Amino acid sequence: MKNFVVLSVVLSSLILDSCATKKDMNSDPLYNAVWELEYMSGPRIAFEGLFPDKRPQISFNKANGEVSGNNSCNGYSAKYYLQGNNISFGEPGPTTMMYCGEGEPQFLNMIQKINKYSIDKDGDLNLMINDVPMMRFKKIKNN
Repeated sequence: MKNFVVLSVVLSSLILDSCATKKDMNSDPLYNAVWELEYMSGPRIAFEGLFPDKRPQISFNKANGEVSGNNSCNGYSAKYYLQGNNISFGEPGPTTMMYCGEGEPQFLNMIQKINKYSIDKDGDLNLMINDVPMMRFKKIKNN
């Protein structure tokens, strides 16, 4: 009987431990990465024409709920709101005001319309309007 009780306790512990969800913040692919824009839908100007010198980049900070990066010309930061795969972005905070063409306003305008995101099988970050991918980012480095 004593062996049965000990065996029951050990098995119960193993089952409970295997059912517990342990999520490592570093394992979430959205965070701890710098993402670089490689595609944007909508503008009538070719992608290379919008961003001839530098492509926009974005990083997500889970601790303070902010994104930061550059919009191809100027740096920016903004709050983001995440619930499941729904995402929205607040107004960008103060940035430097250098003018570098039409890419920057197109990027900032599009990101304000985004309401969902996904990470695809290739590891790319897709920012979407409903289920339509509007912006695709490739991870260029880990933070």
